Amino acid sequence: MDTQKTPEKKWADATPAGLVALAIACACFFALLNGYVEKTAIALLGCWLLGGFVVQLIVALLDLREGKTAAGNTFTYFAAFFMLVSGIEMLIKHFGAGEAGLDARIDGYAWVVLTLVTWLWTPAFFKKFNLISIIIIFIDLALPFIALADLGLIPHSLTQISAWCFLGAGLVAVYLSAAMVVNATYGKKIFPNF
Repeated sequence: MDTQKTPEKKWADATPAGLVALAIACACFFALLNGYVEKTAIALLGCWLLGGFVVQLIVALLDLREGKTAAGNTFTYFAAFFMLVSGIEMLIKHFGAGEAGLDARIDGYAWVVLTLVTWLWTPAFFKKFNLISIIIIFIDLALPFIALADLGLIPHSLTQISAWCFLGAGLVAVYLSAAMVVNATYGKKIFPNF
């Protein structure tokens, strides 16, 4: 009987895939909030967000398995609320009742909680200031405008501020995902990612 244990093979970091899902959502929200696409695109955006949910949930589970508390938990609630819930809501609004009969202010209350959680968790991403920190800053700036507009406390036109913040977060996420994949593949820093 062989008593020697075979070393467990380490899984690759799935964070780049989660960043791609985030970047897609950010790019689509940028276009929707700025009016670059018609409101009829909302059902298609819902589908993209549901795809992002799958990716981010996988990333969350792998990060949690590795003991990455901040990243794992953040990807978990991003997967659930930013992706799954938002995707389903968009499909309901488009195919179901539309805006009529739905009191969407309830979303504002949920976004207030998500904004506060993101703000309060932000210091966990500043232990070492890096590109993830920059993504979180952009998201921190975007969320309150979404929450306040959904609550009806500010005009929806101010969500254009969120749109530009989402664009910034998305662009940084695209670059960081590329840096992580290319650098890991070559085993050295090809793309700087401080």
